[in-house]
Amino acid sequence: MKHLKAASFLLLGAVSLTAACQQKPATTAIEPASMSEDQKAIYIYGAAIGQQLAQQNEPLRLSPAELGIFLSGFGDTVSGKEPAVKIEEYEAHFRELAETRVAASAAEAQAELEAAAAGPRAAGEAFLNAAAAQEGAVKTDSGLVIRTITAGKGGAHPQPTDKVRVHYHGTLPDGTVFDSSVDRGEPAEFPLNGVISCWTEGLQRMTVGEKVQLVCPPDLAYGNRNAGPIPPGSTLNFEVELLAINGK
Repeated sequence: MKHLKAASFLLLGAVSLTAACQQKPATTAIEPASMSEDQKAIYIYGAAIGQQLAQQNEPLRLSPAELGIFLSGFGDTVSGKEPAVKIEEYEAHFRELAETRVAASAAEAQAELEAAAAGPRAAGEAFLNAAAAQEGAVKTDSGLVIRTITAGKGGAHPQPTDKVRVHYHGTLPDGTVFDSSVDRGEPAEFPLNGVISCWTEGLQRMTVGEKVQLVCPPDLAYGNRNAGPIPPGSTLNFEVELLAINGK
């Protein structure tokens, strides 16, 4: 059916309501106090759809004028009217438009991340070089720095497919703690191939009981991505103690 096709098309399209928040189209104000319970339920249904469109389809960034056009098409279809523009004729054009805007949005976001990462990368490089200059430190071909703090018991080294149990304390170059199993008082356990590549490589050099300093350059950690409390481009400094391999 045409209405179902139109609804699917709208949900698949990259439509952003976020950019138009400053200039909303005229609507009839509805006071919650005057609504019945059923009306409130219907209102939140519309609000929920709006949230989904805004969150999932932000890259298209509709202008206020474009938002008005979008709402006109949406309203006509939902109310059962025949669309003023044939969907079949402009579906391909819309996809081209969406792809162009999504690509531009992605490029802009990437440029912003790279700019935000420049400072942390510079500070991290200085920190990593200082760590590599410490007595006993080893800098691998990949760029990570590892230094033994406490010797292990010897024996097997974990393999990428092994599950390891560790205690760790993670800080940024300025000393800010971003994660710590030590502070939580509970060791962490995970498959070694399920973590950042710096850990996958570094822990394979350890034996049970060993404690090391592990300094991870950004490209072996989270790169220029946002990662919670970790800024883009951050070098990560860990103290890691290997407690067990596959529970032993």
